[in-house]
Amino acid sequence: MNKNADIVKKISRTVLFLTVVVAAACAPRERTLVLLSTNDMHAKIQHFPQLAAAVEACRDTAQLVVLVDAGDRWTGNAYVDMATTPGKPMISLMNRLGYDVATLGNHEFDHGQAFLGRMTDSMAFEVVSANVVSDTCTFPRLPPYTIVERDGIRIGFIGVVTNYEGPGHPAGNASSYAGLRFPDPQQMAMRYAAELRPKVDVLVLVSHMGDDRDAELLEKDTQFDLVIGGHTHVERDTLVNGTLLTQTGKDLRNVGVTTIRMKGRRITGIDYRLVPLSAYEPDSTYAAEVARYYANPELNRPVGHLASGAGKWGLANWMARSVADEADAEIGFYHIGGVRLDTIPAGGVGTARVYDLEPFGTRIARMRMTPAQMRRMILSKYNDPVNIKEAHRIDLISTTPYTIVTDAADNALDVRFPALREGRTYEVAVSDYVFRNYNDLDCTDGEITDDRVADVLLEELEEESPVAIDNTPRQRVVRR
Repeated sequence: MNKNADIVKKISRTVLFLTVVVAAACAPRERTLVLLSTNDMHAKIQHFPQLAAAVEACRDTAQLVVLVDAGDRWTGNAYVDMATTPGKPMISLMNRLGYDVATLGNHEFDHGQAFLGRMTDSMAFEVVSANVVSDTCTFPRLPPYTIVERDGIRIGFIGVVTNYEGPGHPAGNASSYAGLRFPDPQQMAMRYAAELRPKVDVLVLVSHMGDDRDAELLEKDTQFDLVIGGHTHVERDTLVNGTLLTQTGKDLRNVGVTTIRMKGRRITGIDYRLVPLSAYEPDSTYAAEVARYYANPELNRPVGHLASGAGKWGLANWMARSVADEADAEIGFYHIGGVRLDTIPAGGVGTARVYDLEPFGTRIARMRMTPAQMRRMILSKYNDPVNIKEAHRIDLISTTPYTIVTDAADNALDVRFPALREGRTYEVAVSDYVFRNYNDLDCTDGEITDDRVADVLLEELEEESPVAIDNTPRQRVVRR
């Protein structure tokens, strides 16, 4: 009996050992997925060699890596925007680095939808957008989402772009959007999330709505595991309703690194960190390619000088004054969103720097307006309930001083013009973007001229250097 009992015990221990071994062998193994993200690169290819070094370093240490961009790949660097094919240097570099997924930003439409349609064909990565509906052959409809698989892990990416500034479409000239519709990006994100969630292990929203709109969405919908955002140029690493909301800033200064830990098909943890690209030595191969793009004698040509350094407000003052002078107007307005550089130091200014400051080919519009009409335009912009990104700030910089009066809730109530006479009509100059797109712009004898803002600035630098810049703000906001 004792001998048989010992045999039974040995068999039981053997079975238990084998059970444990088999269970351990069959248990889901832990894996780490890394999503590298960029947004609002705005053609800053001078930083691309550092990005390439960072991406390759990650691929050397992590097996499961996906590279994602959240829009606005061009407009912001003359060497890219004025290339033989505008934007192509940026796309060539992205293709070479092996981007996997991207969505559209508003600046993808800067050269029109036909151009964007051709450029999309040259992108080796998948471009997704759930809220661009096309009825035109010049811009074939994009897929709303894509699924990327890494070692059996299925990652779903849904793309959306802002429609809040148009209104009804992204910021830009209405002609760029003819035949296109932009349904509400939040509603479309939720619609496709419901469709895609059962098919994937990780669900990512690649959004060019802005972090404020992303946060609004996440308060309504928690189906997403991660939002890779853009458009508002902020650095964001926040949990909203349990979902990670991220954004890397702008101009390719950082890369976002999201680490997703998986056990089988289940997420066990998500972490995010923002990595400054200045910490990386440039990849020599990419640096050589960028140097070839920068070897443009026309863009490198020196033009003139600034007598003093210019900040954002000083550059806006300069542009408002220049459009007024060119149009023989008494008053000039320039929208702060059209001032694409934050600073220009004192000293020599080359052609490329002016085109970086004004990359849109903006033309000057002139018209006649009374102070009452100017007031209505400024109040409408300040209180805009739709384009929140540009509301509740001084948006229109002017050669004439004015004060916006607000209530305790920061609603604009009045605009005071100390140098203007009520009831009188003034000659006014603005950018054609303001003329075409601003709500409640009421005027007489309005027309868009053939004069381009960048050309006017270049001419002034050539003929009147050193150009004096006034950095003094002429506009302010006061609470009643």
